[in-house]
This record gives sequence, structure tokens and C-alpha cells, in this order.
Amino acid sequence: MELTYDDRAVVVGETLVLADLHVGKGSSNLELPVGDSTDTLDRLDGLLARHEPETVVIAGDLLHSFTTVPRTVSDTVAEIRQRCRAHDARPIVTPGNHDTMLDSVWDGATTPEYAVGDTVICHGHEAPETTAKRYVIGHDHPTIEIEGQRRPCYLVAEDAYGRADVVMVPAFNRLLAGVRVNEMRADEFMSPLIQSVDQFRPLVWSEAGDERLDFPPLGEFRRLL
Repeated sequence: MELTYDDRAVVVGETLVLADLHVGKGSSNLELPVGDSTDTLDRLDGLLARHEPETVVIAGDLLHSFTTVPRTVSDTVAEIRQRCRAHDARPIVTPGNHDTMLDSVWDGATTPEYAVGDTVICHGHEAPETTAKRYVIGHDHPTIEIEGQRRPCYLVAEDAYGRADVVMVPAFNRLLAGVRVNEMRADEFMSPLIQSVDQFRPLVWSEAGDERLDFPPLGEFRRLL
């Protein structure tokens, strides 16, 4: 099943996948009661309109704070559900490590892992229990620095976790700085699905939304940077 890459998300068949919304995360590494949710909601609307998915899977870390859920966060989460339903899409959350307070704001569907054909979607902070040919995960917020500019990127590799392919999506929340993967070793990633890094290819979706830039595997690309 082919993947479609678009605005820090991926589409698998009739399923839209986005991860690491971190609702409630403000800028400058501060947890604010009011985050800029407008960008997240508007971009979600755009993805729903362009792809018309049947299902939207939020692959973990819908929330940012481990301990508090301000009213504004609850309102944003409710609006995310409403936007999905307005486009006739069923929203599902595969909880991440930040989603300790999820039950207080989300009464919709949740599951640790969600399968679409031979693809399994999960947050990626724990080893998956379901065997799959491909895993789509978030969790590490990958970025790559090119000519002094850091860009969010997908990381894609075949036969990367056992014999399964792995696709790591960047954080959907644009307020997150992300981690610079240029020189990272496998043991520096938080996800146990990253067992070797040299074969992972960075894919950069331009913020202008008009092109996808595909780069060689990191093992080769590092020599070019």
C-alpha cells in the first residue's frame, strides 16, 4: 500500500496519520495555558479537504502536559474531533507517552496500535506487539539541518525493524523544535524501532507545500553535508 506524504502527515489508503500534536505546548519551551492551536486546526482542515480520509489516526502525544489540562486544551481537542467529523472522518488516538491525561479530554476511540492492511500505526515509544510489514510512528520529532537551516523531515527505511519498513513522521506541531538527526546514533533515538540509522532516508516536505525533497540514506548523506 503506497504512502502519500503531505504537510508532516502521511496517508495510508483511506487513513490520514499525524503525530505529536502536543496540544498545550507553547513557544520558547514554555507550557502555556493557551497555545497557538489555529495553525494545527487549519492545517488539519487542509489535509482533510485534500485527502478525504475515512479515518484519522493521531499517532500519539495528542497532549503535551503530563499533569494538567487547561480548558483551552480541552477546547482544542474537542475542535480536532469536530473537524474530523465535519469531513466524515473517524478520529482515533494511539496514545503516546505524553498522553497520561488523555481520558480527561478524549472520549473517542483509542487503541495502542492501529492496523491498515499490512501497516501498523503507533506512537513508537514502545516496541509494537503487532507484527507488520511496515510501521508508521512519531515520537522523536526528526529534523535535518541543511546549509544551516533545520527542516522537519520524515525518516524512511526498508527492513529497518526486523524485516519491517519504518516510517517516522515529523511532529505535526510546528512549535516543536525537533531533534537534529544529522549525526545521531541509533541509541540516541528514543524509539526502539530505530535500531540502525544509516539506511534511513530523510524526506523533507517544503513549508510552502509545493514539493517533497528526497535525500540519500543518512549514511551517505552525512558525507555530503
